[in-house]
Amino acid sequence: MLKPETEKAFCAQLGAELYSSYLYLSMSAWFAAQDLPGFANWLLVQAKEELAHAMLFFDHIQQRGGKVTLGPVEAPPATWYSPKAVFEQVLAHEQKVTSLINKLMDSAVQEKDHASRGFLQWFVDEQVEEEDSVRAVLAKFKFADAAPGGIYILDQEMGQRVFSPPKQNQ
Repeated sequence: MLKPETEKAFCAQLGAELYSSYLYLSMSAWFAAQDLPGFANWLLVQAKEELAHAMLFFDHIQQRGGKVTLGPVEAPPATWYSPKAVFEQVLAHEQKVTSLINKLMDSAVQEKDHASRGFLQWFVDEQVEEEDSVRAVLAKFKFADAAPGGIYILDQEMGQRVFSPPKQNQ
């Protein structure tokens, strides 16, 4: 059974994951409006992934005998300066999520909540992957910015991303 403080923290993280999904959905819509369907696809896949992460928290809370309490989800921004600025914000956001996950893990370790530690370890590893994939996209902007039409080539590459539901051992 989850301790009340852990339940509250996990519900807050569920909300943070929903906000992440909402943010990336907004970014996807912005890219679609800019006629950059590949970037829109990349962020739509990211939005679906974050929603799946939220559902993992939802399921874990219930499996541990907790009560899911949902709060409001803040409206995300709707416009950005440039495609690169979007991905800079994605990286900053993922770094914030990493810090939230790390705090949850610290608490689980301190509370000796082994089930939550096992559950959260997947998210710790996932955040390493998330930050790395965004850094890789940002690195490609260096080349895209220097080449005429580079942003469109990068857009085509971003369009290749496909959603795969997360696999987590619970």
